[in-house]
Amino acid sequence: MSGFALHLLRHGAPEVPGLLMGRTDGAPTPDGITACIRQATRISFTRLVSSDLSRTTLAARAVGKVHGVPVREDARWRELDFGVWDGLPPSQVDPETIGQFWNDPDAHPPPGGELWSSLVARVSEAIDDLDQAPTLVITHGGAMRAALAVLFGFDHPALWAFDLPCASLLSIQIWPGQPRSAQIIGLRR
Repeated sequence: MSGFALHLLRHGAPEVPGLLMGRTDGAPTPDGITACIRQATRISFTRLVSSDLSRTTLAARAVGKVHGVPVREDARWRELDFGVWDGLPPSQVDPETIGQFWNDPDAHPPPGGELWSSLVARVSEAIDDLDQAPTLVITHGGAMRAALAVLFGFDHPALWAFDLPCASLLSIQIWPGQPRSAQIIGLRR
């Protein structure tokens, strides 16, 4: 079995950078959308999926228009819900509390927010439901890291070490089956 390419593209820069944006929605900048279009020209895909938040859907629609590929929205590709921290800059969260979250996001989730394992579970389900065709998913940094946890078993310290700025493109080859196997084939920032 030849497998398929899964390209994960983080949304373009948001109009208000530096916030914990989980369920908080905000449009990407025009330059952020242009950066996503530029990244998408470097790959081949026949399926285009995005999270249902405007910072991903606006870029996905622009990419889809350029490539002639329809967009399918899937909320499972959303960012982690940061609960009461959502929409705040990290500097407005108690440093000890947010530090505990970064060290162990399941044991210390954001108050009223989502467990890391819940994000990983929904991204795993979204990956399992993909057709075995070259696919571009325009998503969020947390969902990209969750995909790396699902496909490669990376732990928290390894995942946080991945630099995934806005409009970064992570390409993975997936061979379905039990067990599923995968290989990173590129990371472009």
